[in-house]
Amino acid sequence: MNKERYTYSYHTLEQPFILEQGGQIEKPVIAYNTYGKLNENKDNVIFICHALTANSDADDWWHGLFGKGDVFDWDKYFIICANNLGSPYGTSSALQIDPATNEKYGLDFPFFTIRDTAKLHLKLLEHFKIKKIKLLIGGSCGGNIAQEIAYLWRDKIENLVLLCCSSRESPWAIAIHEGQRLVLLSDETLPLKIEEAGLKGLKACRAVALPYYRTQRSFNVRQGEIDSNIVSNFRSSGYINYQGDKFIDRFNAQCYYTLLKTLDTHNIGRGRKSIEYALAQINANTVVIGFESDLLIPVNEQQFLSKHIPNSDYFEIKSIYGHDAFLIEHDHIRKAIRLKITI
Repeated sequence: MNKERYTYSYHTLEQPFILEQGGQIEKPVIAYNTYGKLNENKDNVIFICHALTANSDADDWWHGLFGKGDVFDWDKYFIICANNLGSPYGTSSALQIDPATNEKYGLDFPFFTIRDTAKLHLKLLEHFKIKKIKLLIGGSCGGNIAQEIAYLWRDKIENLVLLCCSSRESPWAIAIHEGQRLVLLSDETLPLKIEEAGLKGLKACRAVALPYYRTQRSFNVRQGEIDSNIVSNFRSSGYINYQGDKFIDRFNAQCYYTLLKTLDTHNIGRGRKSIEYALAQINANTVVIGFESDLLIPVNEQQFLSKHIPNSDYFEIKSIYGHDAFLIEHDHIRKAIRLKITI
């Protein structure tokens, strides 16, 4: 992509950001990418909510949907992706300095929810004086954040796309997160306020989590053995170690621990009568996409969303890639979106 087409910036709020469950963040920072230009009416906006360990450079991890004439057309739309609260990629997180101690927060970073992340994103939209979103889209954790924005800004969202997400975090997903947290906590360095805190635990944590994001079939196809007689050094073992090394090179263990706790808080109906009531308040023209092989957030979760969001259509995509298919199956995603949304 032409580097002149996007910017990476920071926006700092001068006032403390009050959190849903109490506490606050002093002078929170929002890191974000923009692509294209905002038109005079400020109504050509696409807002992308990224997943758990991604960042605000959506053209990097969703490149297959960017380009002239594509879903994310930077010649036509002003595309924004804000880095999530708690992420190590620029927005306020465990890496931020605690003004009370003059040290980084680490695991003492204030507890925050998915709803807090959505509200912080809205602060960025208000900074741009945006009053309408042409398309709001998010996958996985990003889909949960997008639901919150669609509820809070329900008269300002024209189109909504939700991929492989749920109306609330399920007991199944919370159990998977707790397993990862126990692995992280087994690393005695996790609480230390040093740069390498928790790295061994983070690699092991990634190894535990990764199979839930894929499928048995994808491992059989991509990591299957050519030599059926080997008894060690299996390709799948090497792959898990490789992905773990990649992860600790790009992420932070303390941020990951806090983000896992945040994932558990997702419940679109909390304090809003019921989940069904909250989803019924979403006015956007909505596409909900599920992937039939998703182990982490099975398709019944997306079917529930589509059933209770009034103007919603559900599309199911076959893929061997499980939960991660939302980052891979670009052609099928594009087709599903365009069956209902003109963009």
